[in-house]
Amino acid sequence: MLESSCGLTFFLKTPRKETKIRTIYLRIYVDGIPKETSTKRKWDMGRWDQKAERATGNKEDARTINFFLDSLVTKFNQCTNELLYNQQTVTTQKIMDAMLGKTIPRNKVLEEFQLHNDEVLALVPTEFAIGTHERYVTARAHVQEFMRFKYNIEDIEFRELSYEFVKDYEFYLKAVRKCSNNTTLKYISNFKKIVLRAIDKDIIEADPFKRFKGTTPCNLEANVF
Repeated sequence: MLESSCGLTFFLKTPRKETKIRTIYLRIYVDGIPKETSTKRKWDMGRWDQKAERATGNKEDARTINFFLDSLVTKFNQCTNELLYNQQTVTTQKIMDAMLGKTIPRNKVLEEFQLHNDEVLALVPTEFAIGTHERYVTARAHVQEFMRFKYNIEDIEFRELSYEFVKDYEFYLKAVRKCSNNTTLKYISNFKKIVLRAIDKDIIEADPFKRFKGTTPCNLEANVF
Protein backbone atom coordinates (compact mmCIF):
# COMPACT_ATOMS: atom_id res chain seq x y z
CA MET A 1 0.00 0.00 0.00
CA LEU A 2 1.09 3.58 -0.51
CA GLU A 3 2.26 5.83 2.31
CA SER A 4 -0.22 8.56 3.19
CA SER A 5 0.20 12.05 4.56
CA CYS A 6 -1.87 12.21 7.72
CA GLY A 7 -2.19 14.26 10.88
CA LEU A 8 -4.32 15.37 13.79
CA THR A 9 -5.21 18.88 14.96
CA PHE A 10 -7.28 20.32 17.82
CA PHE A 11 -9.35 23.49 17.78
CA LEU A 12 -12.16 25.24 19.64
CA LYS A 13 -15.45 25.03 17.73
CA THR A 14 -17.21 28.37 17.35
CA PRO A 15 -20.70 27.98 18.89
CA ARG A 16 -23.92 29.43 17.49
CA LYS A 17 -24.28 31.61 20.56
CA GLU A 18 -21.27 33.70 21.47
CA THR A 19 -19.57 32.34 24.57
CA LYS A 20 -16.03 32.00 25.92
CA ILE A 21 -16.53 28.34 26.82
CA ARG A 22 -16.23 26.25 23.68
CA THR A 23 -16.03 22.58 22.74
CA ILE A 24 -12.64 21.17 21.78
CA TYR A 25 -12.79 19.39 18.44
CA LEU A 26 -10.25 17.13 16.78
CA ARG A 27 -9.73 17.05 13.03
CA ILE A 28 -8.07 14.12 11.30
CA TYR A 29 -6.79 14.45 7.76
CA VAL A 30 -5.31 11.93 5.33
CA ASP A 31 -3.91 13.19 2.03
CA GLY A 32 -5.81 16.45 2.53
CA ILE A 33 -9.16 14.79 3.25
CA PRO A 34 -10.45 16.00 6.66
CA LYS A 35 -12.91 14.55 9.15
CA GLU A 36 -13.71 16.06 12.53
CA THR A 37 -15.54 15.18 15.72
CA SER A 38 -16.05 16.54 19.22
CA THR A 39 -13.73 15.45 22.05
CA LYS A 40 -16.69 16.10 24.40
CA ARG A 41 -14.45 18.43 26.41
CA LYS A 42 -15.06 22.18 26.83
CA TRP A 43 -12.52 24.92 27.45
CA ASP A 44 -12.21 28.67 27.93
CA MET A 45 -11.02 30.26 24.71
CA GLY A 46 -9.12 32.84 26.79
CA ARG A 47 -6.92 30.03 28.09
CA TRP A 48 -6.28 28.34 24.76
CA ASP A 49 -3.23 28.57 22.49
CA GLN A 50 -4.33 27.60 18.98
CA LYS A 51 -0.76 27.57 17.70
CA ALA A 52 0.18 24.95 20.28
CA GLU A 53 -3.31 23.42 20.17
CA ARG A 54 -3.29 23.12 23.93
CA ALA A 55 -4.67 24.78 27.06
CA THR A 56 -2.42 27.45 28.56
CA GLY A 57 -1.20 27.79 32.12
CA ASN A 58 -0.07 25.39 34.83
CA LYS A 59 -3.30 25.00 36.74
CA GLU A 60 -4.54 21.49 37.42
CA ASP A 61 -7.47 21.76 35.00
CA ALA A 62 -5.14 22.84 32.17
CA ARG A 63 -2.72 19.99 32.85
CA THR A 64 -5.63 17.54 32.92
CA ILE A 65 -7.07 18.68 29.59
CA ASN A 66 -3.63 18.69 27.94
CA PHE A 67 -2.94 15.16 29.21
CA PHE A 68 -6.25 14.09 27.67
CA LEU A 69 -5.35 15.67 24.31
CA ASP A 70 -1.92 14.04 24.41
CA SER A 71 -3.61 10.67 24.96
CA LEU A 72 -5.69 11.24 21.81
CA VAL A 73 -2.52 11.92 19.84
CA THR A 74 -1.05 8.66 21.14
CA LYS A 75 -4.21 6.80 20.16
CA PHE A 76 -4.14 8.41 16.71
CA ASN A 77 -0.56 7.25 16.16
CA GLN A 78 -1.39 3.73 17.36
CA CYS A 79 -4.38 3.47 15.00
CA THR A 80 -2.36 4.77 12.05
CA ASN A 81 0.57 2.45 12.73
CA GLU A 82 -1.77 -0.53 13.07
CA LEU A 83 -3.28 0.16 9.65
CA LEU A 84 0.19 0.46 8.12
CA TYR A 85 1.41 -2.69 9.88
CA ASN A 86 -1.55 -4.64 8.52
CA GLN A 87 -0.86 -3.20 5.04
CA GLN A 88 -4.25 -1.51 4.88
CA THR A 89 -5.06 1.73 3.13
CA VAL A 90 -5.04 4.61 5.62
CA THR A 91 -8.18 6.76 5.42
CA THR A 92 -9.73 9.39 7.68
CA GLN A 93 -12.80 7.19 8.19
CA LYS A 94 -10.77 4.16 9.30
CA ILE A 95 -8.71 6.19 11.77
CA MET A 96 -11.78 7.95 13.13
CA ASP A 97 -13.67 4.67 13.54
CA ALA A 98 -10.72 3.10 15.33
CA MET A 99 -10.31 6.09 17.67
CA LEU A 100 -14.01 6.09 18.49
CA GLY A 101 -13.99 2.35 19.06
CA LYS A 102 -16.47 1.60 16.30
CA THR A 103 -16.67 -1.97 15.09
CA ILE A 104 -15.68 -2.13 11.45
CA PRO A 105 -17.24 -4.90 9.31
CA ARG A 106 -14.56 -7.18 7.91
CA ASN A 107 -16.71 -8.91 5.29
CA LYS A 108 -14.70 -10.10 2.32
CA VAL A 109 -15.53 -9.61 -1.34
CA LEU A 110 -15.26 -13.17 -2.66
CA GLU A 111 -17.10 -14.57 0.36
CA GLU A 112 -20.03 -12.24 -0.33
CA PHE A 113 -19.77 -12.99 -4.06
CA GLN A 114 -20.04 -16.72 -3.29
CA LEU A 115 -23.01 -16.15 -0.98
CA HIS A 116 -24.76 -14.26 -3.77
CA ASN A 117 -24.03 -17.00 -6.30
CA ASP A 118 -25.31 -19.69 -3.94
CA GLU A 119 -28.55 -17.76 -3.52
CA VAL A 120 -28.94 -17.40 -7.28
CA LEU A 121 -28.36 -21.15 -7.73
CA ALA A 122 -31.00 -21.92 -5.11
CA LEU A 123 -33.50 -19.94 -7.20
CA VAL A 124 -32.78 -21.82 -10.44
CA PRO A 125 -35.00 -22.36 -12.39
CA THR A 126 -37.87 -20.61 -10.56
CA GLU A 127 -36.40 -17.09 -10.76
CA PHE A 128 -33.09 -17.44 -12.62
CA ALA A 129 -31.85 -19.40 -15.60
CA ILE A 130 -28.85 -21.66 -15.05
CA GLY A 131 -26.94 -19.47 -17.51
CA THR A 132 -27.31 -16.51 -15.16
CA HIS A 133 -25.69 -18.47 -12.35
CA GLU A 134 -22.88 -19.59 -14.64
CA ARG A 135 -22.15 -15.98 -15.64
CA TYR A 136 -21.81 -14.96 -12.00
CA VAL A 137 -19.57 -17.95 -11.32
CA THR A 138 -17.30 -16.80 -14.16
CA ALA A 139 -17.43 -13.19 -12.94
CA ARG A 140 -16.35 -14.25 -9.46
CA ALA A 141 -13.52 -16.36 -10.90
CA HIS A 142 -12.19 -13.36 -12.82
CA VAL A 143 -12.17 -11.18 -9.70
CA GLN A 144 -10.36 -13.93 -7.79
CA GLU A 145 -7.77 -14.36 -10.55
CA PHE A 146 -7.21 -10.59 -10.63
CA MET A 147 -6.56 -10.51 -6.87
CA ARG A 148 -4.03 -13.29 -7.21
CA PHE A 149 -2.44 -11.65 -10.26
CA LYS A 150 -1.98 -8.20 -8.77
CA TYR A 151 -2.00 -8.63 -4.98
CA ASN A 152 -1.09 -12.31 -4.52
CA ILE A 153 -4.03 -12.71 -2.14
CA GLU A 154 -7.08 -14.96 -2.02
CA ASP A 155 -9.61 -12.33 -0.94
CA ILE A 156 -9.94 -8.72 0.19
CA GLU A 157 -12.15 -6.86 2.64
CA PHE A 158 -14.84 -4.60 1.18
CA ARG A 159 -13.40 -1.61 3.02
CA GLU A 160 -10.17 -2.08 1.04
CA LEU A 161 -11.94 -1.61 -2.30
CA SER A 162 -11.23 1.63 -4.13
CA TYR A 163 -11.75 3.34 -7.46
CA GLU A 164 -8.17 2.39 -8.37
CA PHE A 165 -9.01 -1.28 -7.71
CA VAL A 166 -11.92 -1.07 -10.14
CA LYS A 167 -9.86 0.67 -12.82
CA ASP A 168 -7.02 -1.83 -12.51
CA TYR A 169 -9.53 -4.69 -12.70
CA GLU A 170 -10.91 -3.21 -15.91
CA PHE A 171 -7.41 -2.97 -17.33
CA TYR A 172 -6.71 -6.57 -16.28
CA LEU A 173 -9.81 -7.86 -18.07
CA LYS A 174 -8.84 -6.07 -21.28
CA ALA A 175 -5.06 -6.45 -21.28
CA VAL A 176 -4.59 -9.83 -19.59
CA ARG A 177 -7.87 -11.68 -20.16
CA LYS A 178 -8.22 -10.11 -23.64
CA CYS A 179 -11.92 -9.37 -23.11
CA SER A 180 -13.72 -7.02 -25.48
CA ASN A 181 -15.01 -3.72 -24.12
CA ASN A 182 -18.61 -4.98 -23.95
CA THR A 183 -17.60 -8.22 -22.21
CA THR A 184 -15.42 -6.27 -19.78
CA LEU A 185 -18.31 -3.99 -18.84
CA LYS A 186 -20.57 -7.01 -18.29
CA TYR A 187 -18.09 -8.55 -15.84
CA ILE A 188 -17.68 -5.23 -14.08
CA SER A 189 -21.46 -4.86 -13.90
CA ASN A 190 -21.65 -8.29 -12.22
CA PHE A 191 -18.98 -7.21 -9.74
CA LYS A 192 -20.74 -3.90 -9.09
CA LYS A 193 -23.92 -5.75 -8.16
CA ILE A 194 -22.03 -7.50 -5.34
CA VAL A 195 -20.68 -4.17 -4.11
CA LEU A 196 -24.13 -2.52 -4.18
CA ARG A 197 -25.46 -5.54 -2.31
CA ALA A 198 -22.79 -4.95 0.36
CA ILE A 199 -23.79 -1.28 0.59
CA ASP A 200 -27.44 -2.28 1.06
CA LYS A 201 -26.34 -4.63 3.86
CA ASP A 202 -24.38 -1.78 5.51
CA ILE A 203 -21.11 -3.64 5.05
CA ILE A 204 -19.54 -0.61 3.42
CA GLU A 205 -20.53 3.02 2.86
CA ALA A 206 -18.47 4.26 -0.08
CA ASP A 207 -19.12 3.01 -3.62
CA PRO A 208 -15.79 2.42 -5.45
CA PHE A 209 -17.72 2.40 -8.76
CA LYS A 210 -19.08 5.91 -8.23
CA ARG A 211 -16.53 7.57 -10.54
CA PHE A 212 -16.19 4.63 -12.91
CA LYS A 213 -17.15 5.52 -16.49
CA GLY A 214 -16.12 2.31 -18.21
CA THR A 215 -13.10 3.61 -20.08
CA THR A 216 -9.43 2.83 -19.64
CA PRO A 217 -7.01 5.81 -19.70
CA CYS A 218 -4.82 5.61 -22.77
CA ASN A 219 -1.78 6.66 -20.73
CA LEU A 220 -2.08 3.79 -18.23
CA GLU A 221 1.31 2.12 -18.26
CA ALA A 222 1.59 -1.56 -19.08
CA ASN A 223 3.57 -2.16 -15.88
CA VAL A 224 0.75 -0.90 -13.67
CA PHE A 225 0.76 -4.28 -11.96
